[in-house]
Amino acid sequence: MQGMAKFRSVFVSDVHLGSRGCRAELLLQFLNAVQTERLYLVGDIVDLWCLRQRAYWPAAHNDVIRAILDRAKAGVRVILVPGNHDEDLREFDGTVFGNVALHREFVHETADGRRLLVLHGDEFDGVVQCSPWLAKLGDQAYSLILGLNEIWSTLRRWRGLPYWSLAGYLKHKAPRAVEYIESFERAAAHAARRRGLDGVVCGHIHRASLRDIDGVLYCNDGDWVESCTALAEDFNGRLRLTGWNELCAAAHGPAAQPLGQAA
Repeated sequence: MQGMAKFRSVFVSDVHLGSRGCRAELLLQFLNAVQTERLYLVGDIVDLWCLRQRAYWPAAHNDVIRAILDRAKAGVRVILVPGNHDEDLREFDGTVFGNVALHREFVHETADGRRLLVLHGDEFDGVVQCSPWLAKLGDQAYSLILGLNEIWSTLRRWRGLPYWSLAGYLKHKAPRAVEYIESFERAAAHAARRRGLDGVVCGHIHRASLRDIDGVLYCNDGDWVESCTALAEDFNGRLRLTGWNELCAAAHGPAAQPLGQAA
């Protein structure tokens, strides 16, 4: 389709459909702006944790599901790798629903022959693995921070000030958070190295990144709650981070600006 960004593969994660923090409208705009042969859904696409607490499913969330299924029906290879928020789907490892293939994890081969381990990433989160109830408590705290973020962002807009993210600040500046992210990234890279692979693609921590860690390519596609980012592979096998800000902002304007981006 003319005017669309064309990729060999696109990876998205941490959409959290069913939660109030989900930016479903922005994801729809992004999906409509890209054409891809492969679409990887790298976990936490549907937030079953939130849906068990309260029913929240606006039309835009349904539209995202429909858009994904339409692409699968049209011949796009769609692979879903469940995360911890939609972990109930992990029991269906190896099955296909509506042309969407479910895998506990997957090895993606790029156009230039590199092999990348694709998995959500909660496997590398010691808190999730050792204490699920503590992880859910942390998730509630994160939701509270996002709610405060929205209020603070609205007040700053009224005063004509640029956007500032409390959640982003805590993740990038709080010493414990920085230490946790560094440990997570190294654990993910080590898992790929241990299997003799060239790199890893994951999500989970809501922080987009593309970097080399001791000779292993670490890719995190970010999220669709704050930063609204994705990982994309071109037809030569080159990988880069992209997202709503790059492909949709000019067409749709700043009104729907992702939470994780400055004005």
